[in-house]
Amino acid sequence: MPTVPPSPLSRPAIAAAALRVLEREGVHGLSMRKVAAELGVQAPSLYWHVRNKEELLDLLSDALMADAEAPLPEGPWRDQLREYCVRYRRHLLDRRDAAKVVAGRLAPGPALLRLMDDQLGRLRAAGFSDPDAAMVNYLLGAFVQGFVLQEQGPLSASEAMGASRREAADAAGAQLAALPPETFPHLTALAGELTGPAMDERFAFGLERLLDGLAVLLDRQDHPTAPEGNHP
Repeated sequence: MPTVPPSPLSRPAIAAAALRVLEREGVHGLSMRKVAAELGVQAPSLYWHVRNKEELLDLLSDALMADAEAPLPEGPWRDQLREYCVRYRRHLLDRRDAAKVVAGRLAPGPALLRLMDDQLGRLRAAGFSDPDAAMVNYLLGAFVQGFVLQEQGPLSASEAMGASRREAADAAGAQLAALPPETFPHLTALAGELTGPAMDERFAFGLERLLDGLAVLLDRQDHPTAPEGNHP
């Protein structure tokens, strides 16, 4: 009696197939059926390895980070965290709908565990307390993911229908500038400032202000203020 060949399915193979479907069809086109077809099997075969689409997304979120590279552990903590965020944004932008998959999802696999542990180690080495290091780790990820979600969403129907982002922003700026200034004095005065900056400039501004806040937090840890009533 001939032996049955082993199944080619495995969680790594399923993750790789899901990555291909995601790149081709986006997160809205991702399904268990399409991943199974990518592997040349029927969808029920996948359920031995992932029970539903949510577990598939857990698997996919870690696979998306498998080739992410942490910055070199050199220089001041602020420079290291800045480079972490810059690299993370670029990584998400380079992979279709990656931010939509990973945003808000904590499904630790080997890739995510490696990056999280590395970043937490840097934060602790910089002097952040353990509770603050954990909070900062979450905050940095949420900032980058949220920013990428914003910049990948269409500004308006015109961009969704084919206009460039710059064209959509300029149209929005012109609309703001044309408002009656007696009713909207600040919107009309700042129309260009609201819609003019490119996304790289907006990201850099937000990231620097976030790092400014972390520097204040770290300084307060190093130089705590004496409680009221304890002065001589």
